[in-house]
Amino acid sequence: MQVLRPISSKDFAALKNIAVESGHGFTSLPVDDELLASKIQRSQESFSKSLNAPIDEGYLFVLEDLETGEISGTTAIEAAVGMQVPLYHYHQGKTVHHSSTLNVYNTVDILSICNDYTGSSEICTLFLREQFRRGLAGRFLSRIRFLFMAEHAERFSDRVIAEMRGVSDENGHSPFWQWLQEHFFSIEFPKADHLVGLGDKVFISELMPKYPIYANLLSPEAQAVIGHVHEKTKPALRLLQKEGFEHRGYVDLFDAGPTVEARLENIRTVRETQNGTLEIVEELPLSETTWALSNGQLANFRATFTTAVVWNEHTQTFTITSKTAEALQLKQGDKISGFVL
Repeated sequence: MQVLRPISSKDFAALKNIAVESGHGFTSLPVDDELLASKIQRSQESFSKSLNAPIDEGYLFVLEDLETGEISGTTAIEAAVGMQVPLYHYHQGKTVHHSSTLNVYNTVDILSICNDYTGSSEICTLFLREQFRRGLAGRFLSRIRFLFMAEHAERFSDRVIAEMRGVSDENGHSPFWQWLQEHFFSIEFPKADHLVGLGDKVFISELMPKYPIYANLLSPEAQAVIGHVHEKTKPALRLLQKEGFEHRGYVDLFDAGPTVEARLENIRTVRETQNGTLEIVEELPLSETTWALSNGQLANFRATFTTAVVWNEHTQTFTITSKTAEALQLKQGDKISGFVL
């Protein structure tokens, strides 16, 4: 049985392995011992705070196999981005060049730097190790965050965003960055990517072009990847689109990957979540329906997915096995939430 829980200091080695395996473009987990340790500490502090509004918290979770103790993946939520360190995006827009005298009318695509998503909550750091990419684990890691947010809505913004990894090659080189590097920077994409992961974003405001960029002046290779995701990110994007996330023209500064957004209350998982009371039995027959279940707690948050569930809408009760209840650290009569995975 796999259980999602808040990260702890004992998970440092596992988190570093995930950081190494995630590769270029995964800026939220750079391979840096000090930063990874600080992320764990920050998460622990965030879970322990008493809050009624989002400020600058980060909630980091790990997926653990209870039988082996092995960590198979991670996922995270930033409560309010851009509050301490500015969050930059390019926004895709249009400008019109019109001359009635010459009878000329041209519409040109432009990219304007902005901080429009400041204060939004961000889902991030979703990574499932390759040997565990089977079944429903990836979908569970993606969707369970929305249930956690709904259960603790006072801790999050009503606007939720996700920055999707843009197009880059096996060496981490981005066609979009290649153009920026040639004209405005003198560092390779992996280094810029690493600096952002470390939280060092001063160079963005110092070197990024201050005025809108005419997209048609970019190289054909750079134009072709604006708003597109890395091949390995396509499944994650499809999952978010099914949840109701939309791309509204915001792209990453470095690889031009799309940022998608949704209102928390409109997210499919939030709308479909059932809240009930727990009934525990020793055994249940397996069904064809898989449920994601949560104990609804904060610092002691636990969630898992299983087919051994019976939901009674009339009595508003979830019936699960004692093994699942133990994994969720729940007892008879406790509150429990879930959705069909």
